[in-house]
Amino acid sequence: MNSHSGSDQRNAGRLQQRLPQPDAIARGLGWFSIALGLAQIVAPRAMARAAGVSAGAGTMRLYGLRELACGVGVLALRNPRPFLWARVGGDALDLGTLALSPRLDARGRVRAKRAAVNVACIAALDVYAASSATGPRSTPPVDYSDRSGFPRPPADMRGAALADFQMPRDMRTPDALASYTRQ
Repeated sequence: MNSHSGSDQRNAGRLQQRLPQPDAIARGLGWFSIALGLAQIVAPRAMARAAGVSAGAGTMRLYGLRELACGVGVLALRNPRPFLWARVGGDALDLGTLALSPRLDARGRVRAKRAAVNVACIAALDVYAASSATGPRSTPPVDYSDRSGFPRPPADMRGAALADFQMPRDMRTPDALASYTRQ
């Protein structure tokens, strides 16, 4: 091994630490999906015009619902992987819509090309996040193996709580009902 490979590995490690982690990218994609979905639901005709497609308002609202569902799934679930892959499928649908939608003018063609480039870039992020997403998010387990939970050995603790126990007043049988309880 030469000296360059060692420095290359250190540089690669530093670069990997500086790059956004897949979980952070997935959260960002989830928020982006919610924002895009809301925009498609609230202003479907403006979104279709901005994308350069001739899709109807109903179609754009359905695409918005899909985006909302994926965004909420990515953010809310412990395992975002299925919803990230659903985003990849949605990106393929969006690219197909852009490719097959008839354009009325040159401005619409330019908008559609720009939208296709944007969707392709987001699709690349979706594929990266989906393929490198970990399983269910969980906190590392806490090691309690060195603890017993008792200040003294269990044999010494047995019955210790009852030695000075007095039942609280609100847990006692009311005097008016005392004659009906077992003695």
